[in-house]
Amino acid sequence: MLNPIAYGLAIVLNLFIVYIGSRFLLQPRPSAAGYGVPVAPDGDTAYLTVKGLRDLSYGLVGLALIAFTTAGAAAWFMLVVALNPLGDTLIVLRHGGTKAVAFGIHFATAVVVLLNAALLFAV
Repeated sequence: MLNPIAYGLAIVLNLFIVYIGSRFLLQPRPSAAGYGVPVAPDGDTAYLTVKGLRDLSYGLVGLALIAFTTAGAAAWFMLVVALNPLGDTLIVLRHGGTKAVAFGIHFATAVVVLLNAALLFAV
């Protein structure tokens, strides 16, 4: 019973991060606002492209690990990749974003990713 839940959650999380990465590449300004640190109207969006590529790549690597390796490998990946939303929490807090976004989106995501890592380790 744990196996489909662990893998299902991992697939959903990785598809979601692929979506977020793609959105940052295609719609950088609205994505930055949703992230919690909007870019100035005349500001450079280069960092948004970097974030989009980072997220897209992590999501695709996660899906590949789920498809072609063991639950343990996917679990280690999820454990390591949880550093990203934890870092995003700090970035939002340090750059004037709201605590609601920092903790309600980014920190909560980190907790769910860590929970998924634990479920995958248990499989």
